[in-house]
Amino acid sequence: MQLGQKIVRLRKQKKLSQAEVAQAVGVSRDAISKYERGDIVPSVETAKKIAEVLDVSLDYLVSNEEKQTVIDNGMLQRIVEIQKLSDPERNVILSVIDAFIRDTKAKQAFGLSH
Repeated sequence: MQLGQKIVRLRKQKKLSQAEVAQAVGVSRDAISKYERGDIVPSVETAKKIAEVLDVSLDYLVSNEEKQTVIDNGMLQRIVEIQKLSDPERNVILSVIDAFIRDTKAKQAFGLSH
């Protein structure tokens, strides 16, 4: 998937207009439109700001991969905060997360989740 297509898809997923993204990034709405159409390519700094607004990594935004394999910024911040905890506190949180993931997978395997 091309850069412009990703910007459009991610922007729509977040229910943002071109004008809202443009304002957050500090460029014109016309510039966002041109990025989305592939008429021009944003600078690295502008692409980084777009990625931040869309809650994805710059690497994901500019790569040709369609599937996002990178943790979103909100999740990354949570992980950073968890890493700052003491070992016992971190182990409790990780145990809860592991149990939730295990239970969710079990529900999916038995067709119990939506």
